[in-house]
Amino acid sequence: MGRTLTLLLLAAATLLAANFKLYLKDGTFHLVREYQVEGDHVKFYSVERSEWEEMPADLLDLKRTEAENTARAEKLSAENKIVMEEEKARRDQEHEVMKIPQDPGAYMVEDNKLRIFQAAESKVHSDKRRTVLKVLSPLPTISGKATVEVDNAHSANIVKDPRPEIYLQLSADEQFGIIKLTPKGEVRIADRLSIVPVTKEVVDDVDLVPIFRKQLSDNLLYKIWPEQPMENGEYAVVQFTPGKTNMQIWDFAIKAPK
Repeated sequence: MGRTLTLLLLAAATLLAANFKLYLKDGTFHLVREYQVEGDHVKFYSVERSEWEEMPADLLDLKRTEAENTARAEKLSAENKIVMEEEKARRDQEHEVMKIPQDPGAYMVEDNKLRIFQAAESKVHSDKRRTVLKVLSPLPTISGKATVEVDNAHSANIVKDPRPEIYLQLSADEQFGIIKLTPKGEVRIADRLSIVPVTKEVVDDVDLVPIFRKQLSDNLLYKIWPEQPMENGEYAVVQFTPGKTNMQIWDFAIKAPK
């Protein structure tokens, strides 16, 4: 459908460009397809009457005619360029989407090869206990402070590009992004939770990395990348609903060459 529309627009623009105004010095004009200067007369093809006609050259404003034609041609060329660029961007995006699996998860394309990020197992750690964090798990019953932690001090998933382009296929329409993980002993902290007594309301504190995001399809596929190069360190792509301990985490480490 997009390709057909583009071709129709270009065809319409070409048709319009074939006809132009041949101005007279009194300000009126003939709509013509072409004209030829022959001595002191100008021969032109009238679009209105579909035939060749002639008139004295000194009655015509050829300078205005040429100036307007040049401006129209430049405008048409610019518009055609925009249409073609949009069409190319559409085709490129379709090609991009075809590379990414529809299964929820985080992915990268490196050297035209798909890289799949493994989901990290995370745990909620409070003063009283440390339990595995499950997606859509019930809210904690304890009050006070807790942390969402990822096992191991360092990720085995090494990324050398400080501004990686990451594809995220969401499993639900939730908040998502890139966060910085804080190493603490043999774990890395992804989220600091404050749990309000009685109501058990959970307040999240995550170290979000400013990112650009682009939705690539209607089924919640996004491309995300940091606004600025990230420093070497521990990070993660996350999907979660604020106030619920349902964070999904795909961890990685930036180790850019120096």
